[in-house]
Amino acid sequence: MSDLRITEAFLYMDYLCFRALCCKGPPPARPEYDLVCIGLTGSGKTSLLSKLCSESAENVVSTTGFSIKAVPFQNAILNVKELGGADNIRKYWSRYYQGSQGVIFVLDSASSEDDLETARNELHSALQHPQLCTLPFLILANHQDKPAARSVQEVKKYFELEPLARGKRWILQPCSLDDMEALKDSFSQLINLLEEKDHEAVRM
Repeated sequence: MSDLRITEAFLYMDYLCFRALCCKGPPPARPEYDLVCIGLTGSGKTSLLSKLCSESAENVVSTTGFSIKAVPFQNAILNVKELGGADNIRKYWSRYYQGSQGVIFVLDSASSEDDLETARNELHSALQHPQLCTLPFLILANHQDKPAARSVQEVKKYFELEPLARGKRWILQPCSLDDMEALKDSFSQLINLLEEKDHEAVRM
């Protein structure tokens, strides 16, 4: 190889090194998804979201209207709109569904039979709502650390999720404030569903 060719080769290698070290630019922005979080008062929505945001979950006050939190993950940012779960607020939930890309439904797995029945009815309504029915759902059976907590299998059977949600994208996971790794894993699964839906939209 001639001296000229060798010099050109070294110059090109230097150029590639320069590009790699100095011209990488900012890392790609994480995708952001707008989610709605619903569930009865006392289900633990606010505490779970606060803990995911590295905020103190002590002395948490139940949301009376709605609040928005940006929950950061390594591969995405979830902008979660949490809606209050009191009787007089639930009838207005649907006004806040527009623009949602996914749904988080939190239920108290250790609640009374009456509250569990109410939660079941609210989840059924959400799964069938025109603005939510095609979206990914993360259903969290919270308070698994309590003695009266029902198992995931019991919740799945009681809520009739298999027949009702057939063909939909949904995840049912146990959770509690004591096991943040499991909670983060549940949200990672939801992010995977959101990314899949994004890819499908691009292909269409």
